[in-house]
Amino acid sequence: MTEREPIRGAGRVVHVTSLANPIVKEIRGLALPKNRRASRLFVAEGLKLVADAIEADWQVRYLVHSARVANEALVERLSAVARVRGADIVSVSEPVLAKIARRENPQAVIGVFEQRLTPPGEIRPGDNDVHVALEAIRDPGNLGTIIRTVDAVGATGVILVGDTVDPFSIEAVRATMGSIFHVPLTRASAAEFATLRARWPGTVVGTHLAATQDYRAATYRGPVLVVMGGEQAGLSPPLAAACETLVKIPMAGRADSLNLAVATGVMLFEVLRDRLRVNG
Repeated sequence: MTEREPIRGAGRVVHVTSLANPIVKEIRGLALPKNRRASRLFVAEGLKLVADAIEADWQVRYLVHSARVANEALVERLSAVARVRGADIVSVSEPVLAKIARRENPQAVIGVFEQRLTPPGEIRPGDNDVHVALEAIRDPGNLGTIIRTVDAVGATGVILVGDTVDPFSIEAVRATMGSIFHVPLTRASAAEFATLRARWPGTVVGTHLAATQDYRAATYRGPVLVVMGGEQAGLSPPLAAACETLVKIPMAGRADSLNLAVATGVMLFEVLRDRLRVNG
């Protein structure tokens, strides 16, 4: 490893060719949930995701890039911004990059960012807000896709209730396609969610197999809280009871259920139907 003298107030510029380098070990360790929890850091892969994060003013700890893209204009610009913000710029060999990414043919740019979570007590929904509450989600791909959908429809945020998969896992972050940097996330225990529900001034609606009301016939008075259960069991009895309205998405085929991310998308497009317009 070699490094140039950092400018005042800026991060280092580091060149790494060894897998034994401490920075490499630290970043590789973020594949483990316990390390992400302890450090409150996470990894985002790809030039687009890193650019989205930096442009959205997320705090970056490391910007890692392959030596072969070091002189590309966008990489140079992002590196300069990240370095001024105190990040270390880490130029690595291809073998080191593959080990950091834990896959062949990795993205040429990787960022390590500080996590952001909004405490449940700080949620103050406005009349036009739409939040999604997710209980006991297990699939990071589903969670990432839901975050992306929330961003796409212009909803307000996502509340993760109870034992839900880590939104900052590499699989979840990848599935968001950059939307994780634009959608506020909240983690809430069952008790914290109950407190939030008690002061929610608008509609609290959940999907449930036992519901008899068509989701298209319901009235969604803002602010709206859409509550969705886990992939296997659906809403738990306490969260189902917390909903003032339970609705069902009708199906005509032989399938008896929808993928969670698809069902959440169907609900969000209905709730926000009157606000969404085709441009052009």
